[in-house]
Amino acid sequence: MQLAVAALRQAYVNLERTRIRAPATGYVAQRTVQIGQQVAPGQGLLVIIPLDQVWVAANFKETDLGRMRIGQPAQLTADLYGGGVTYRGTVLGISPGTGSVFELLPPQNATGNFIKVVQRVPVRIGLRAQDIEAHPLRLGLSMEVTVDVTDTSGAVLGEVPSGRTQYSTSVYSHEQDKLDRLIEKIIRDNADGVPASPEVSPGHGD
Repeated sequence: MQLAVAALRQAYVNLERTRIRAPATGYVAQRTVQIGQQVAPGQGLLVIIPLDQVWVAANFKETDLGRMRIGQPAQLTADLYGGGVTYRGTVLGISPGTGSVFELLPPQNATGNFIKVVQRVPVRIGLRAQDIEAHPLRLGLSMEVTVDVTDTSGAVLGEVPSGRTQYSTSVYSHEQDKLDRLIEKIIRDNADGVPASPEVSPGHGD
């Protein structure tokens, strides 16, 4: 019986995987396939932009970070809407390095010819969901950010990872529940000597 259950599970999974589900709700930004085209495992099909889960990467000067802490409130304006629309957000994290050190070829000043340039450090600003819903944003826009640095009790660098999982889905766990119910029904009907009812089929959802 265990062999039959394992075979049913594999057949069910193969059938359900013929329908590709996105891990998040959003908009298709780039599509690299067409209808009828054959695709290979691991091939990128399209890019989905979940516009309800966006943040701002603000590149502050290093001279502006002395009093900046995680959790401080921020106000933002987008060039898309002008100064009439204000977004409210919170500092989620401050990068542990400047943007230049993470480049493919970081600058090296071992020659001694050094010209001091004020560096910029990326700061992630999370936006309120209701503000994004009222005034949707697009990726790559220009924004002006102002952070209230009055309260300096927060941490400079994050010590605890965020408990919120981004771009996760529970559709596959629901499929597992349907499969378990189907297996239980088949075992119960066969144990009673009654054939399984055709109303429960792996190819139909709720």
